[in-house]
Order: sequence, then C-alpha cells, then structure tokens
Amino acid sequence: MSDHILVSRDGPVLIIRMNRAEKKNAITRAMYSAMTDALLSGEADDSVKCHVMLGSPGAFSSGNDMQDFLSFATSGATELTEVWSFLQALATVKKPFVSGVDGLAIGIGMTINLHCDLTLATPRSQFRTPFVDLALVPEAGSSLLLPAIAGHQRAFAMLVLGETFSASQAKDAGIIWDVVSEDELETKTIALAQRLAARAPEAVKLSKALMKDQSGIVLDRIKEEAMLFGQRLHSAEARDAFMAFMMRKK
Repeated sequence: MSDHILVSRDGPVLIIRMNRAEKKNAITRAMYSAMTDALLSGEADDSVKCHVMLGSPGAFSSGNDMQDFLSFATSGATELTEVWSFLQALATVKKPFVSGVDGLAIGIGMTINLHCDLTLATPRSQFRTPFVDLALVPEAGSSLLLPAIAGHQRAFAMLVLGETFSASQAKDAGIIWDVVSEDELETKTIALAQRLAARAPEAVKLSKALMKDQSGIVLDRIKEEAMLFGQRLHSAEARDAFMAFMMRKK
C-alpha cells in the first residue's frame, strides 16, 4: 500500500484518502495500485456498505504525476497497467461511491468524480481537464460520461477547450451534488456515506445498477480512450507539451 494513499474505516464506510499534499495529490502509479486494491477489497467485504474518496485541504488531486508520465512517454511501454486497473475498478464499483472535493480537481482528479454517485465540493474547488493542453485525449470514460451528464457544449468546453469550472458551475452542470463549506466538507461527505450505508444494501446496489451502464459501453470507451491516450503519450506533440509544462514549473 502506498504511503500516499490512506485507507480507513468509519463503521460500514471505507475511506480512501489521497495523502500527497506536498505534490497537490498528483497521482503516481503506486497510488493508482493502492486505490485499486482498496476499492476491490471494499467491494469484496460484506461489512463495507459505501466507499468514500477524499483528498487534502486545497487539493483533491492535481491529476497524474507528470514525472511518471514523462518516464512512460520516453519508454517503450505501450500500456499504463496501473491506471487501466484503477479505471476498470472505478467503472465497475457496485456499492455506493461518494467523494469530497476541496480545491484542485484536475484531470483524473476531475474525472474520478464522474463515476461517483454523490460528490460534495467546497466553494474554492476548481474542476479542469487540461488533456488537450498536453496534446492528449480525455480519459476515464469522460468523453462519454461528461456529455451525458452536462451536455455537449459544457463537456466540449471542459474536455477540449480546457475551461475551468467553479464549484457552482459544476453543480449547475450536474457534475457534483452540492457545495458545502471547507470546514464541513469531510463531516458532511462521511455523513452522506453513512446515510447510504444505513439503507437496505441490496436495494441500494440494485438501484445503482439500474442507473448505471450495464452494457459495458463505459468500459469499452475507457479502453478506446486508453489506447489513444497511450499513443498520444508517445507522440512528439505530447512530449513537447510535457517538456514545456515541466520547464514552466521549474
């Protein structure tokens, strides 16, 4: 288990917390593996009734760790196995899944929430997907899920134009459930999960299943995106964009 992913229990609620605040919770391959293990363990444990995902104050997640991705882009590898395993687990979770967002929700830090059943966010939260800025394509099924949730225009503005959505805009678009204060975020997120955990578990799972894609179309889209994403990571266009990004950071 990665030290940058903390897994705990609050009764029937499994809490997965990204714990790399010094890097604004940029997600490494080890973190992806740890989150996958936590989700799969929670799904297999009958005493777990609901999953919760949290970040750090000011940063849910700033997205993928750029150094990890640069290493992949300059290697001969063709598939980011840890990322694919996490996305597969994320898209197939049968128990309720709740997230609490404070501050940055960038890239995968935004698209994780498209798989959540309920998301709370603070007023200072920012939702952005700079995929095209890095010469990449959408991931995590976002090219399918976001237009279905928010409509083509808002989805295109976020996924292609790279527009940042405020918490209120994200709520209006249906990306999140509600906006709460920073002081209340964690308490209210876990309380929401506890409310779900207290409901008839089989009825909850069946109701969720009725509302989720059962045809595998989301997984198929994730695979299609992953193939294109991997190709783009090895492209000269993406390498140039990554290097420019790293230079700006320095």
